[in-house]
Amino acid sequence: MKVTREKEEDRQVFLRIELEKSEVDKALEQAYHRLVKQANIPGFRQGKAPRAVLERYVGKDGLLEDALNKLLPEVYEQALKEEKIEAVADPQIEVVQNEPVVFTAMVPLKPTVELGDYQSIKLKPEKAEVTKEEVDAVIEQLRRQNSTWEPAERPVAFEDLVVMDVESTVEDKTFINQQGAQYQVMPNQPLPTPEFADQLVGMKVGEEKEFKLTLPQDYSQPELSGKEASFKVKINEVKQQYLPKLDKEFAKLISPDLKTMAALRKRLTNNLSMQAEQKAKEAYEEKVLDAVVDSSKVEFPPVLVDSELEHLMEQQARWMQDSGLDLEGYLSRINKTEEELREELRPIAAKRVTRSLVLGRVAEAEKIEVTDDEITADLERLVQGSENKTEMKERASLPQVRGSIEQLLATQKAVQRLVEIAKGS
Repeated sequence: MKVTREKEEDRQVFLRIELEKSEVDKALEQAYHRLVKQANIPGFRQGKAPRAVLERYVGKDGLLEDALNKLLPEVYEQALKEEKIEAVADPQIEVVQNEPVVFTAMVPLKPTVELGDYQSIKLKPEKAEVTKEEVDAVIEQLRRQNSTWEPAERPVAFEDLVVMDVESTVEDKTFINQQGAQYQVMPNQPLPTPEFADQLVGMKVGEEKEFKLTLPQDYSQPELSGKEASFKVKINEVKQQYLPKLDKEFAKLISPDLKTMAALRKRLTNNLSMQAEQKAKEAYEEKVLDAVVDSSKVEFPPVLVDSELEHLMEQQARWMQDSGLDLEGYLSRINKTEEELREELRPIAAKRVTRSLVLGRVAEAEKIEVTDDEITADLERLVQGSENKTEMKERASLPQVRGSIEQLLATQKAVQRLVEIAKGS
């Protein structure tokens, strides 16, 4: 075996490995003995056909492929030892020549992380504030959630709720066909088209109207984008929204223990303050992490981003499943291909890999440790918060799960340490 180290870039080393004829001949003989036991060749008992006959039966390339499938992993491991290479993931192997057998291996190397002077990073946290306007907005939202709809003896106006029959076609094919559909008439509402609500304003109960609208170029169903839709609408009911008064009865409606609007405002202000503080805390952590990463030098093989990208795609799939969508339906809704979605997520995956490596190095530099008791306590919280406690308890006992929790807790501690340094505390 002859190993040539061709180049090294992006934390990957490129090897060219040429096999000795004796190595290949031995592997071919072993492949013959494996395959002849499995082959049913007419005129020969199973396992008794000569090699020349087997080669005609499976083909020389078939025999060589089986031999190399067994030989290449062994030769690759031997090459790593000879070259003193520490691989962090499986290589990309390609056979480039058969006589003599030559193959290339692209080997992912261990990432390198050189931390900057993170101890000198000092950042001022943003103050979390809640304005009167924010509290007013929540109160208005609660009013609308607890509003009533009553018949309106007048033509349709914006913000009304109408009950209508709708028939619509695009290129003589049914687009919408609904009887008794409920629709809130809001300006620029995207569905079924942004101009649809405008056509309803001024119509009366019992009135029918026909009109045509052009569907947007970015319509959710690409095959209909930019096409003209014909509509026929009949208004059956017009309802107006009545909002409750802002008095003590409204406060009790939101929560029986609230006696006045002042009490409701105080509770909403406290809740919003907690949310604002959490949001400010997360924003500050992001700012600190960005500063630490920017000051560091990190190199890693692309395979780590590919792996993280698969995790992100799996997360997307779970989110879609929880939302009652499949991948095809989701991609159609956002008007993207699967490859486009992957490329959109790739920078996010790269950022996650970089942050993870930097935080791991910070944990080492700061001698951060996670105790068994901390891991057990965190796993117990997961078990208690799970719907299927028995299944979660079984999973929690697996060594790889404990390892994942240990890494997560170490990361959280590293982030907290960086925050303390940045605050100067």
